Amino acid sequence: HGTAIVVLAALKGAARVLERDLSGLKVVISGAGAAGIACANILLACGISDVVVLDSKGIVSTDRTDLNEFKADMAERSNPRGLTGGAAEALNGADAFLGVSAGTIPEEYIASMNDDAIVFAMSNPDPEIHPEVAAKYAAVVATGRSDFPNQINNVLAFPGVFAGALDAGARRITENMKIAAAEAILSVAADKLSRDYIVPSPLDDRVAPAVAAAVAAAARADGVA
Repeated sequence: HGTAIVVLAALKGAARVLERDLSGLKVVISGAGAAGIACANILLACGISDVVVLDSKGIVSTDRTDLNEFKADMAERSNPRGLTGGAAEALNGADAFLGVSAGTIPEEYIASMNDDAIVFAMSNPDPEIHPEVAAKYAAVVATGRSDFPNQINNVLAFPGVFAGALDAGARRITENMKIAAAEAILSVAADKLSRDYIVPSPLDDRVAPAVAAAVAAAARADGVA
C-alpha cells in the first residue's frame, strides 16, 4: 500500500506536468503480487477505469482459469477492453506503465505505447527497462532508485500514514486515507513540478507532517477515528 500511495502521487504529478487527464489514462501494471494489486486498487478508486494487470503468465483476464482469488477478483474489476495475451498486447497503445514485477520489458514494447507515455520502472536494483532507454519513447520516466530522477520510494508514505492514523485514533486504514496521503505527497512538490520532478525527495522533511495531517483528516471524515 505504501508503494501504491507513492505511485498515485507520482502518476498525478506526471499527468499534471503533461497536461493529461488522469482518469483517461490507459495504465498497465506489471506484477500481480501485493504491490501490483494495491496499485491497481488505488488507481481504480481514483477513477482510472482502464487498468490492465500482468502476471508472469500474461494479462489478468476473466478468461483465465489459473488465477488465485485475488487475481480473479482483479480480473472482474479491471481490463475493461477485454485484452488477452501478454505484455506486448497490453502495452500497445497504453499511456502509462507501472513495473513492480522484477521482470524485464523489451524496448520495442515501450516504443509501442502512446505519445507522451509515462513509464515507472520500479523494480530494484534492476528496473524493468533502463530509464535511459525508456526515455527515448516516454515523456516521464521514474524508477525506485535514488540515482535517477523521480524516485518512487514508499518511504514517502511512511511514517506519515501511521503517524496520521495514530494521531486520529483510526481503527483501520481506508482507501480515502491512502488517497489523501498521495495528494499530500504531491502537494509538497506541486510548486516545482517538472518531467524530472513529479514527487518530492524522500529526504524532504515537509513530507511526513503533510501526509500525517491529511491522513488524520481523512480518517475523521471516513468515521474510522
